[in-house]
Amino acid sequence: MITLVEKCIIRRTSALLTKYLPVKYEHIVCCRNTELQDSIYNRLIETEKQNRAIEREKESGATASALSFITHLKKLCNHPYLVYEELQKSDNRFHNCLDLFPDSFLAKKCDPSTSGKMKVLDYILAVTRKTCNDKFVLVSNYTQTIDQFVELCKLRGYGYVRLDGSMSIKQRAKIVEKFNDPESSEFCFLLSSKAGGCGLNLIGANRLIMFDPDWNPANDDQAMARVWRDGQKKNCFIYRLLATGSIEEKMFQRQTHKKALSSCVVDAGQDVARHFSSDQLKELFKLETETPSDTHMRLKCKRCINGIESSDPPETADCTSDLALWHHSQRDPRKIADPILRSVFNCGTISFVFHQKSHNVEVPKKKKEEEDDEEYKPCEDEEEED
Repeated sequence: MITLVEKCIIRRTSALLTKYLPVKYEHIVCCRNTELQDSIYNRLIETEKQNRAIEREKESGATASALSFITHLKKLCNHPYLVYEELQKSDNRFHNCLDLFPDSFLAKKCDPSTSGKMKVLDYILAVTRKTCNDKFVLVSNYTQTIDQFVELCKLRGYGYVRLDGSMSIKQRAKIVEKFNDPESSEFCFLLSSKAGGCGLNLIGANRLIMFDPDWNPANDDQAMARVWRDGQKKNCFIYRLLATGSIEEKMFQRQTHKKALSSCVVDAGQDVARHFSSDQLKELFKLETETPSDTHMRLKCKRCINGIESSDPPETADCTSDLALWHHSQRDPRKIADPILRSVFNCGTISFVFHQKSHNVEVPKKKKEEEDDEEYKPCEDEEEED
Protein backbone atom coordinates (compact mmCIF):
# COMPACT_ATOMS: atom_id res chain seq x y z
CA MET A 1 0.00 0.00 0.00
CA ILE A 2 2.85 2.37 0.84
CA THR A 3 4.36 1.81 -2.62
CA LEU A 4 1.06 2.68 -4.30
CA VAL A 5 0.43 5.77 -2.16
CA GLU A 6 3.92 7.20 -2.73
CA LYS A 7 3.19 7.50 -6.45
CA CYS A 8 0.30 9.92 -6.03
CA ILE A 9 0.90 11.72 -2.71
CA ILE A 10 3.69 14.06 -1.69
CA ARG A 11 3.90 14.06 2.10
CA ARG A 12 5.84 16.62 4.11
CA THR A 13 5.99 16.44 7.91
CA SER A 14 6.90 19.10 10.48
CA ALA A 15 10.46 17.72 10.45
CA LEU A 16 11.02 19.97 7.43
CA LEU A 17 10.68 23.02 9.70
CA THR A 18 13.77 22.11 11.71
CA LYS A 19 15.92 23.53 8.92
CA TYR A 20 14.41 26.99 9.28
CA LEU A 21 13.06 27.44 12.81
CA PRO A 22 14.60 27.74 16.29
CA VAL A 23 14.68 24.72 18.60
CA LYS A 24 11.37 23.53 20.01
CA TYR A 25 11.34 21.87 23.42
CA GLU A 26 8.33 19.68 24.19
CA HIS A 27 7.38 18.62 27.72
CA ILE A 28 4.72 16.19 28.89
CA VAL A 29 4.13 17.23 32.49
CA CYS A 30 2.25 14.84 34.80
CA CYS A 31 0.57 16.80 37.60
CA ARG A 32 -0.87 15.19 40.71
CA ASN A 33 -4.50 15.93 41.46
CA THR A 34 -5.43 17.64 44.71
CA GLU A 35 -7.09 15.65 47.50
CA LEU A 36 -10.42 17.22 46.55
CA GLN A 37 -10.05 16.12 42.93
CA ASP A 38 -9.08 12.56 43.90
CA SER A 39 -11.98 12.17 46.33
CA ILE A 40 -14.52 13.42 43.76
CA TYR A 41 -12.89 11.28 41.04
CA ASN A 42 -13.22 8.10 43.10
CA ARG A 43 -16.79 8.94 44.09
CA LEU A 44 -17.70 9.44 40.43
CA ILE A 45 -16.26 6.01 39.60
CA GLU A 46 -18.13 4.31 42.44
CA THR A 47 -21.39 6.01 41.50
CA GLU A 48 -20.99 5.07 37.84
CA LYS A 49 -20.50 1.40 38.79
CA GLN A 50 -23.73 1.48 40.79
CA ASN A 51 -25.60 3.21 37.96
CA ARG A 52 -24.30 0.68 35.45
CA ALA A 53 -25.53 -2.21 37.64
CA ILE A 54 -29.00 -0.66 37.82
CA GLU A 55 -29.07 -0.07 34.05
CA ARG A 56 -28.09 -3.68 33.36
CA GLU A 57 -31.01 -4.86 35.47
CA LYS A 58 -33.34 -2.58 33.54
CA GLU A 59 -31.67 -3.60 30.26
CA SER A 60 -31.47 0.06 29.26
CA GLY A 61 -28.80 1.61 27.04
CA ALA A 62 -25.84 3.15 28.82
CA THR A 63 -24.06 4.92 25.96
CA ALA A 64 -25.27 8.43 26.77
CA SER A 65 -24.57 8.04 30.48
CA ALA A 66 -21.07 6.71 29.76
CA LEU A 67 -20.27 9.77 27.65
CA SER A 68 -21.56 12.02 30.43
CA PHE A 69 -19.36 10.15 32.91
CA ILE A 70 -16.25 10.58 30.75
CA THR A 71 -16.96 14.30 30.33
CA HIS A 72 -17.26 14.72 34.10
CA LEU A 73 -13.89 13.02 34.65
CA LYS A 74 -12.15 15.11 32.00
CA LYS A 75 -13.53 18.38 33.34
CA LEU A 76 -12.69 17.42 36.92
CA CYS A 77 -9.04 16.95 35.92
CA ASN A 78 -9.02 20.59 34.78
CA HIS A 79 -10.71 22.09 37.83
CA PRO A 80 -13.44 20.94 40.30
CA TYR A 81 -15.42 24.09 39.54
CA LEU A 82 -16.12 22.79 36.03
CA VAL A 83 -18.25 19.94 37.41
CA TYR A 84 -19.70 21.71 40.46
CA GLU A 85 -22.57 23.45 38.69
CA GLU A 86 -23.54 20.28 36.80
CA LEU A 87 -23.55 18.22 39.99
CA GLN A 88 -25.90 20.71 41.63
CA LYS A 89 -28.71 19.73 39.26
CA SER A 90 -31.10 17.38 41.05
CA ASP A 91 -31.45 15.14 38.00
CA ASN A 92 -27.69 14.66 37.65
CA ARG A 93 -26.74 11.02 38.15
CA PHE A 94 -23.69 12.09 40.19
CA HIS A 95 -25.57 14.46 42.49
CA ASN A 96 -24.26 12.57 45.55
CA CYS A 97 -20.74 13.96 44.95
CA LEU A 98 -21.73 17.42 46.17
CA ASP A 99 -21.08 16.64 49.83
CA LEU A 100 -17.35 16.30 49.05
CA PHE A 101 -17.02 20.00 48.21
CA PRO A 102 -16.08 22.28 51.14
CA ASP A 103 -18.65 24.87 52.24
CA SER A 104 -16.33 27.70 51.18
CA PHE A 105 -15.78 26.29 47.68
CA LEU A 106 -17.69 29.02 45.83
CA ALA A 107 -16.05 31.83 47.81
CA LYS A 108 -13.25 31.82 45.24
CA LYS A 109 -14.44 31.16 41.71
CA CYS A 110 -10.86 30.71 40.56
CA ASP A 111 -8.75 29.00 43.21
CA PRO A 112 -5.63 27.42 41.66
CA SER A 113 -4.97 25.49 44.88
CA THR A 114 -7.96 23.18 44.25
CA SER A 115 -6.57 21.86 40.94
CA GLY A 116 -3.19 20.21 40.40
CA LYS A 117 -2.81 21.35 36.80
CA MET A 118 -4.03 24.85 37.58
CA LYS A 119 -1.40 25.13 40.32
CA VAL A 120 1.35 24.14 37.89
CA LEU A 121 0.01 26.61 35.31
CA ASP A 122 -0.04 29.34 37.95
CA TYR A 123 3.58 28.63 38.91
CA ILE A 124 4.83 28.52 35.31
CA LEU A 125 3.17 31.83 34.44
CA ALA A 126 4.44 33.52 37.62
CA VAL A 127 8.07 32.39 37.19
CA THR A 128 8.10 33.37 33.51
CA ARG A 129 6.61 36.78 34.26
CA LYS A 130 9.37 37.48 36.79
CA THR A 131 12.32 36.25 34.75
CA CYS A 132 11.77 37.16 31.08
CA ASN A 133 9.38 38.76 28.58
CA ASP A 134 8.19 35.58 26.87
CA LYS A 135 4.48 35.28 26.07
CA PHE A 136 2.10 32.33 26.40
CA VAL A 137 -0.65 30.64 24.45
CA LEU A 138 -3.01 28.71 26.76
CA VAL A 139 -5.07 26.07 24.95
CA SER A 140 -8.07 24.07 26.15
CA ASN A 141 -10.90 22.04 24.62
CA TYR A 142 -13.47 23.58 26.98
CA THR A 143 -14.71 27.16 27.07
CA GLN A 144 -15.35 26.66 30.80
CA THR A 145 -11.63 26.11 31.25
CA ILE A 146 -10.94 29.22 29.18
CA ASP A 147 -13.19 31.05 31.66
CA GLN A 148 -10.93 29.80 34.45
CA PHE A 149 -7.90 31.12 32.55
CA VAL A 150 -9.61 34.51 32.36
CA GLU A 151 -10.23 34.52 36.12
CA LEU A 152 -6.61 33.53 36.79
CA CYS A 153 -5.27 36.31 34.54
CA LYS A 154 -7.49 38.84 36.31
CA LEU A 155 -6.41 37.52 39.71
CA ARG A 156 -2.70 37.84 38.86
CA GLY A 157 -2.97 41.02 36.81
CA TYR A 158 -1.88 39.48 33.49
CA GLY A 159 -2.90 41.09 30.23
CA TYR A 160 -4.72 38.66 27.94
CA VAL A 161 -6.76 38.21 24.78
CA ARG A 162 -9.27 35.44 24.15
CA LEU A 163 -10.30 33.58 21.01
CA ASP A 164 -13.21 31.15 20.97
CA GLY A 165 -16.06 30.05 18.71
CA SER A 166 -18.19 33.10 19.47
CA MET A 167 -15.95 35.45 17.49
CA SER A 168 -16.20 36.42 13.83
CA ILE A 169 -13.31 36.01 11.39
CA LYS A 170 -12.60 39.76 11.46
CA GLN A 171 -12.50 39.79 15.26
CA ARG A 172 -10.09 36.85 15.27
CA ALA A 173 -7.75 38.56 12.81
CA LYS A 174 -7.65 41.71 14.95
CA ILE A 175 -6.93 39.75 18.12
CA VAL A 176 -4.11 37.77 16.50
CA GLU A 177 -2.56 40.92 15.01
CA LYS A 178 -2.78 42.68 18.37
CA PHE A 179 -1.15 39.81 20.25
CA ASN A 180 1.67 39.34 17.72
CA ASP A 181 2.61 43.02 17.96
CA PRO A 182 5.96 43.14 19.85
CA GLU A 183 4.77 46.29 21.62
CA SER A 184 1.55 44.75 22.94
CA SER A 185 1.14 44.27 26.69
CA GLU A 186 -0.86 41.02 26.47
CA PHE A 187 0.92 38.22 28.32
CA CYS A 188 -1.46 35.35 27.48
CA PHE A 189 -3.44 34.31 24.42
CA LEU A 190 -6.38 32.18 25.60
CA LEU A 191 -7.32 29.80 22.80
CA SER A 192 -10.14 27.33 22.33
CA SER A 193 -8.62 24.44 20.38
CA LYS A 194 -11.91 23.79 18.60
CA ALA A 195 -12.14 27.39 17.37
CA GLY A 196 -8.54 28.22 16.52
CA GLY A 197 -6.42 25.12 16.87
CA CYS A 198 -5.63 25.09 13.15
CA GLY A 199 -4.27 27.81 10.84
CA LEU A 200 -3.46 30.56 13.34
CA ASN A 201 0.02 32.05 13.42
CA LEU A 202 0.78 33.09 17.01
CA ILE A 203 4.49 33.79 16.79
CA GLY A 204 4.08 36.65 19.27
CA ALA A 205 4.38 33.90 21.88
CA ASN A 206 7.08 31.26 22.17
CA ARG A 207 5.55 29.25 25.03
CA LEU A 208 2.37 27.19 24.76
CA ILE A 209 0.49 25.19 27.37
CA MET A 210 -1.85 22.43 26.18
CA PHE A 211 -4.04 22.18 29.25
CA ASP A 212 -6.07 19.07 28.33
CA PRO A 213 -5.81 16.32 25.69
CA ASP A 214 -8.14 15.49 22.82
CA TRP A 215 -9.01 11.95 21.72
CA ASN A 216 -7.60 12.78 18.28
CA PRO A 217 -3.79 13.30 18.38
CA ALA A 218 -3.94 15.39 15.19
CA ASN A 219 -6.07 18.02 16.94
CA ASP A 220 -3.52 18.41 19.74
CA ASP A 221 -0.60 18.48 17.30
CA GLN A 222 -2.27 21.24 15.29
CA ALA A 223 -3.00 23.31 18.39
CA MET A 224 0.56 22.94 19.70
CA ALA A 225 1.97 24.10 16.36
CA ARG A 226 0.57 27.63 16.72
CA VAL A 227 3.82 29.16 18.03
CA TRP A 228 6.46 27.08 16.19
CA ARG A 229 5.82 28.57 12.78
CA ASP A 230 7.45 30.62 10.06
CA GLY A 231 8.61 33.93 11.50
CA GLN A 232 9.35 32.63 15.00
CA LYS A 233 12.68 34.01 16.31
CA LYS A 234 12.87 32.49 19.78
CA ASN A 235 13.26 28.97 21.07
CA CYS A 236 9.81 27.49 21.68
CA PHE A 237 8.61 25.64 24.78
CA ILE A 238 5.54 23.41 24.65
CA TYR A 239 3.98 22.03 27.84
CA ARG A 240 1.34 19.30 27.79
CA LEU A 241 -0.29 19.03 31.21
CA LEU A 242 -1.79 15.67 32.20
CA ALA A 243 -3.44 14.72 35.49
CA THR A 244 -1.31 11.88 36.88
CA GLY A 245 -2.88 8.42 36.68
CA SER A 246 -6.21 9.77 35.43
CA ILE A 247 -8.29 9.45 32.28
CA GLU A 248 -6.04 12.10 30.71
CA GLU A 249 -3.02 9.80 30.81
CA LYS A 250 -5.17 7.04 29.31
CA MET A 251 -6.21 9.40 26.52
CA PHE A 252 -2.58 10.34 25.92
CA GLN A 253 -1.65 6.64 25.76
CA ARG A 254 -4.26 6.16 23.06
CA GLN A 255 -2.78 9.08 21.16
CA THR A 256 0.65 7.47 21.39
CA HIS A 257 -0.81 4.16 20.23
CA LYS A 258 -2.50 5.77 17.22
CA LYS A 259 0.68 7.63 16.23
CA ALA A 260 2.72 4.43 16.47
CA LEU A 261 0.28 2.60 14.21
CA SER A 262 0.34 5.51 11.77
CA SER A 263 4.14 5.43 11.73
CA CYS A 264 4.09 1.73 10.90
CA VAL A 265 1.60 2.13 8.05
CA VAL A 266 2.30 5.57 6.56
CA ASP A 267 6.00 5.99 7.25
CA ALA A 268 6.96 2.30 7.23
CA GLY A 269 8.48 2.91 10.66
CA GLN A 270 10.68 0.09 11.88
CA ASP A 271 11.83 1.57 15.20
CA VAL A 272 8.50 1.91 17.02
CA ALA A 273 9.54 0.81 20.50
CA ARG A 274 6.27 0.59 22.38
CA HIS A 275 2.62 -0.18 21.81
CA PHE A 276 0.18 -0.25 24.69
CA SER A 277 -1.70 -3.54 24.89
CA SER A 278 -5.45 -3.74 24.30
CA ASP A 279 -6.05 -4.71 27.93
CA GLN A 280 -4.12 -1.67 29.13
CA LEU A 281 -6.05 0.62 26.84
CA LYS A 282 -9.33 -0.69 28.26
CA GLU A 283 -8.47 0.52 31.77
CA LEU A 284 -9.87 3.92 30.97
CA PHE A 285 -11.54 4.82 34.24
CA LYS A 286 -9.10 3.46 36.80
CA LEU A 287 -7.36 6.15 38.86
CA GLU A 288 -3.70 5.35 39.63
CA THR A 289 -2.68 7.49 42.61
CA GLU A 290 0.46 5.59 43.64
CA THR A 291 2.44 6.09 40.44
CA PRO A 292 4.38 9.19 39.30
CA SER A 293 3.22 8.43 35.74
CA ASP A 294 0.91 5.68 34.56
CA THR A 295 2.28 6.16 31.04
CA HIS A 296 5.90 5.69 32.10
CA MET A 297 4.96 2.65 34.19
CA ARG A 298 3.30 0.99 31.19
CA LEU A 299 6.28 1.74 28.97
CA LYS A 300 8.38 -0.52 31.24
CA CYS A 301 11.32 1.78 30.62
CA LYS A 302 14.73 0.09 30.92
CA ARG A 303 16.67 3.36 31.05
CA CYS A 304 15.22 4.49 34.39
CA ILE A 305 16.28 2.92 37.70
CA ASN A 306 14.55 3.95 40.94
CA GLY A 307 13.20 7.10 39.32
CA ILE A 308 16.58 8.17 37.88
CA GLU A 309 17.38 8.13 34.17
CA SER A 310 20.56 6.02 33.97
CA SER A 311 21.27 6.62 30.26
CA ASP A 312 20.34 9.28 27.74
CA PRO A 313 18.22 8.70 24.62
CA PRO A 314 20.06 8.47 21.27
CA GLU A 315 21.33 11.82 19.99
CA THR A 316 19.22 11.36 16.88
CA ALA A 317 15.98 11.25 18.91
CA ASP A 318 13.63 14.22 18.62
CA CYS A 319 10.04 15.26 19.41
CA THR A 320 8.67 12.88 16.79
CA SER A 321 10.47 9.87 18.26
CA ASP A 322 8.79 7.15 20.27
CA LEU A 323 8.07 8.19 23.85
CA ALA A 324 10.60 5.63 25.10
CA LEU A 325 13.30 7.72 23.38
CA TRP A 326 12.47 10.92 25.25
CA HIS A 327 14.19 12.10 28.42
CA HIS A 328 12.39 10.97 31.59
CA SER A 329 12.60 13.10 34.75
CA GLN A 330 10.99 11.95 37.98
CA ARG A 331 13.32 13.09 40.76
CA ASP A 332 16.09 15.01 39.03
CA PRO A 333 15.13 18.04 36.88
CA ARG A 334 18.69 18.93 35.86
CA LYS A 335 18.35 17.44 32.37
CA ILE A 336 15.32 19.60 31.62
CA ALA A 337 16.56 22.30 29.23
CA ASP A 338 13.87 24.82 30.15
CA PRO A 339 14.94 26.88 33.21
CA ILE A 340 11.32 27.83 33.91
CA LEU A 341 10.17 24.23 34.25
CA ARG A 342 13.27 23.34 36.26
CA SER A 343 12.41 25.98 38.83
CA VAL A 344 8.76 24.84 38.99
CA PHE A 345 9.61 21.12 39.09
CA ASN A 346 9.81 20.92 42.89
CA CYS A 347 6.55 22.77 43.56
CA GLY A 348 5.13 19.56 45.03
CA THR A 349 2.60 18.89 42.27
CA ILE A 350 4.68 17.71 39.30
CA SER A 351 5.24 13.95 39.52
CA PHE A 352 6.94 13.22 36.18
CA VAL A 353 8.16 14.95 33.02
CA PHE A 354 8.86 13.52 29.56
CA HIS A 355 10.92 16.01 27.53
CA GLN A 356 12.59 16.15 24.14
CA LYS A 357 13.70 18.71 21.54
CA SER A 358 12.98 19.13 17.85
CA HIS A 359 16.58 19.20 16.64
CA ASN A 360 20.13 19.82 17.81
CA VAL A 361 21.44 22.62 15.62
CA GLU A 362 19.93 26.06 16.06
CA VAL A 363 19.14 28.20 13.04
CA PRO A 364 21.94 30.69 12.27
CA LYS A 365 20.79 34.23 12.99
CA LYS A 366 21.10 37.18 10.70
CA LYS A 367 22.84 40.34 11.89
CA LYS A 368 19.52 42.16 12.42
CA GLU A 369 18.24 39.29 14.59
CA GLU A 370 21.43 39.35 16.68
CA GLU A 371 20.89 43.08 17.28
CA ASP A 372 17.32 42.36 18.39
CA ASP A 373 18.62 39.72 20.79
CA GLU A 374 20.90 42.28 22.39
CA GLU A 375 17.81 44.30 23.32
CA TYR A 376 16.01 41.21 24.65
CA LYS A 377 17.88 39.23 27.28
CA PRO A 378 16.24 35.79 27.54
CA CYS A 379 16.08 33.65 30.67
CA GLU A 380 19.41 32.20 31.75
CA ASP A 381 20.12 28.76 30.33
CA GLU A 382 17.34 29.22 27.75
CA GLU A 383 19.64 27.82 25.11
CA GLU A 384 20.06 24.07 25.06
CA GLU A 385 22.54 22.67 27.57
CA ASP A 386 25.31 20.53 26.16
